[in-house]
Formats: sequence, structure tokens, C-alpha cells
Amino acid sequence: MRYLTVALIALIALVHAELWFGKGGVPRMMELQGKLQTQLAANTAARTRNVQLDAEVRDLKAGLEMVEEKARYELGMVKPDEILVQVTTTKR
Repeated sequence: MRYLTVALIALIALVHAELWFGKGGVPRMMELQGKLQTQLAANTAARTRNVQLDAEVRDLKAGLEMVEEKARYELGMVKPDEILVQVTTTKR
């Protein structure tokens, strides 16, 4: 009976050691949870960016207002009868 008790205690200690220090133990699980949180945050940011890009594509397909706005702000487009005025501020 004594040997059986010692053997069972040894098995429990072995399983417990594997849980804390083994390949799939608690430290590895904590590391993977950290990586998961980082990836979930990156996925959320990517989804937000995808929604913005999708709305921009729909606007570009729907009408010329968005095309004109992008040409004005990104390329500096000016219509023939317009005068371009740029105001710059200096930082102190």
C-alpha cells in the first residue's frame, strides 16, 4: 500500500511539473495569450482600415465628387477660373 501511495504521489508531481514547466504549460499559455491579444488588436485596426477603404472605393465608383476632392488635396488640381491660395503657419 505504501508503494502505491508513493507511486501515485510521484505521478501527480510529474503531471504537475509538466503543467508548470512543460511544452504546453502555463508560461507558454501566457505567452500565447499575449500574442493573441496583439494579433486581435492588429486585426481590429486592419478591419477598420478595410471599412474606410471600402467606403472610399464606393464613393469613387458612385460619383466624380470624390475624384475631384482627391485630385485637389493630393495632386493640387485647380480649375481654369480658380485662384489657388495656400496659407502656411510657422511653429514657434
